[in-house]
Amino acid sequence: MADLSFSEMQELQAKLQGIYKGQWEAVNPGTGRNKLLWMICELGEVIDIIKKQGDDAIMHDDAVRAHFIEEMADSLMYFNDVLLCYDIKVDDLAEIYRKKMERNFTRWKD
Repeated sequence: MADLSFSEMQELQAKLQGIYKGQWEAVNPGTGRNKLLWMICELGEVIDIIKKQGDDAIMHDDAVRAHFIEEMADSLMYFNDVLLCYDIKVDDLAEIYRKKMERNFTRWKD
């Protein structure tokens, strides 16, 4: 399977939001906070799996691993919703991410 790019995730998330327009909260800065809170809830589910099932199960039990990855995917979906709500373009995210990584590569050097 090919890599899943942020651009593709954004396209899919925008399409999903379009399908449920009027049923789900609008995608705008006013709902960005709620999307962020939902993302944190999903991350809590990820943490819960780590805490209750353990690293070994995540690495070797197919059912636990699938559940773990599903919750990670849910977290990414809400992350992408936050980007949509605040009109953060993938190119802008990529530029800032790369700059941040460049700083991190040299930040803790002796």
